[in-house]
Amino acid sequence: MDLKNKSLLITGGTGSFGTALIKRIVTDQPDIGRLIIFSRDELKQFELSQKFPVEKYPFIRYFLGDIRDQERVRRAFNRVDYVIHAAALKQVPAAEYNPMEFIKTNVIGAENIINAAIDSGVKRVVALSTDKAAAPVNLYGATKLCSDKLFVAANNMAGGHDIKFSVVRYGNVMGSRGSVIPFFLNKRNSKELPITHPEMTRFNITLSEGVDLVLKALEHSWGGEIYVPKLPSFKVTELAEAIAPNASQKVVGIRPGEKIHEEMITIADSTQTYESENHFVILPNQARWKLEDYLAQQELKKVDDGFYYNSGENSDFLNKEELRGLIKSHIDKDFEPL
Repeated sequence: MDLKNKSLLITGGTGSFGTALIKRIVTDQPDIGRLIIFSRDELKQFELSQKFPVEKYPFIRYFLGDIRDQERVRRAFNRVDYVIHAAALKQVPAAEYNPMEFIKTNVIGAENIINAAIDSGVKRVVALSTDKAAAPVNLYGATKLCSDKLFVAANNMAGGHDIKFSVVRYGNVMGSRGSVIPFFLNKRNSKELPITHPEMTRFNITLSEGVDLVLKALEHSWGGEIYVPKLPSFKVTELAEAIAPNASQKVVGIRPGEKIHEEMITIADSTQTYESENHFVILPNQARWKLEDYLAQQELKKVDDGFYYNSGENSDFLNKEELRGLIKSHIDKDFEPL
């Protein structure tokens, strides 16, 4: 997407995704008008400003604020063309213990983003979602499902405003904070790795692939779509063997609110789901555009009714050598299994 002389704001911009997106933009789109990093963490803002100093990248703005604060969000959205909404509370156990905090950020915060975007003349908004929003079994997933619904419905709230809202949903991001690969890497010097369930599987997406899909959604969405990438899966036991083949594996049990397999498209979604070579799109039940016009411009075909997409029944699984290669390419170039 050409961002020349445009203004792009990233909420939660100091996280793993935001950092990857900044790297992509400063490399590929140095003629962007403004790149605004909106987050509430002043330390992360400072650390990111050391990597991407304003002196070297004069189009970058570091904007301290919380998406719970509607007035601050409105101020940040002034003269902004595009918004990528990545801010969220994400830790599953913390959500179960602090439910209202997650609702305030993930649901009320989403409402604040929507209202500010409509009122400020923003043209496009892409919100990041999670596999846990599909048939949620924990409060975090429930808040993200609610958020997804809000962003899809926001297209019908826009009235005469020229704005499009869409969602990108993906699962386990390789190397992101709190994910399983860094956890195993930190534990690999021990003689034992904890495994929650011997059959557990996860999808795998790199940060670069996540950035690709978000930029695609930002450029091509008509409003109301939920984009889901086609991804390989891995077994958690296979990952443990790839990282520490000489360590034993101890089954410790599934944590509260955790699934054995990730799910990104449910059977109930199948009636509205279409696919391309690299991704699926869940279309809205009510749209501001005609389906026949949309399909005429998109290279998509309808999935079968009853289709669903989960990591356990995927047709593409990564083996140990492929996992090791991805770790070396995307996390630690000096990685060697122990």
